[in-house]
Amino acid sequence: MESSLRIVPARSQKSATVQDTANSLGLHDTLKYGPRNLATEVQSSGGIKSRLENWEATQDNLKLTLERNTFGMHAPMRRLMERKIVGSTPFTISAPQTNLHLDILMGRDETISPADIFLGMESGPTFDVHSDIQKKVRSF
Repeated sequence: MESSLRIVPARSQKSATVQDTANSLGLHDTLKYGPRNLATEVQSSGGIKSRLENWEATQDNLKLTLERNTFGMHAPMRRLMERKIVGSTPFTISAPQTNLHLDILMGRDETISPADIFLGMESGPTFDVHSDIQKKVRSF
């Protein structure tokens, strides 16, 4: 957990390397990959895509930092331990694809994502709870 009060994700460090297009000598292979354009390499590595990928982690980090500043170090540590315990415990009785307990701890219980709606019939929740409980009891 990084203690930062950042609201939006930081800009990614822009760097250009020849690791993907290097030949045996470590130089850019122009005959195989064409002329090298550093401006394109630098622009393609950052931007809105990296911000969207890091948005949820940044918001979570902000909440944990504010919690630490308000209540002390024990509050975010407890929340992270609860998430780890709930995330590692399999809950397969109601719906195999979702973990409602973790959604509640992460604050996502009031949001609807496409995964909540478009599960599909082959991976949708089972409606026979009794057989699921019997299978679980037999496995012990």
